[in-house]
Amino acid sequence: MPRRASIPRKSKYETIPANRTTARIAAKLMMDGKKILSNRILRQALARAEAQANRPGLEVLETALRNATPIIEVKPRRVGGATYQVPVEIRGDRRLSLGVRWLVQAARKRNGKSMSEKLASEFVDASNGLGAAVKRREDTHKMAEANKAFSHFKW
Repeated sequence: MPRRASIPRKSKYETIPANRTTARIAAKLMMDGKKILSNRILRQALARAEAQANRPGLEVLETALRNATPIIEVKPRRVGGATYQVPVEIRGDRRLSLGVRWLVQAARKRNGKSMSEKLASEFVDASNGLGAAVKRREDTHKMAEANKAFSHFKW
């Protein structure tokens, strides 16, 4: 029986600094409830992105998210038998979740060996203003700009 109240244990796994965005990305990466695996993939991706971009990994992630998150989206509104695509501004929470979702989906569609490699290259590309997630944001903004004439249907 130990005389101390608790035995100090060393963690088996390295951890990413606790952050809302990293937790969201890890949750979006997770498949079949394997959280430890998704955290490991994210940690390796941040390390690879740091090596590729010569900047801190979390900084690369923040700029990638900033470049991939949309500000405006279009929502269909039915007015008098016709459906219009009405541009609406996005709330902050949905903005972040769309950016995270688009980054992870774009990384999954990439060619590469491992998920951490694909995710790291997507982070670096998005932080440089390239990549599929940033392109999707640009397409969303273009669609909203094209349908600006229907903005008076907003309610």
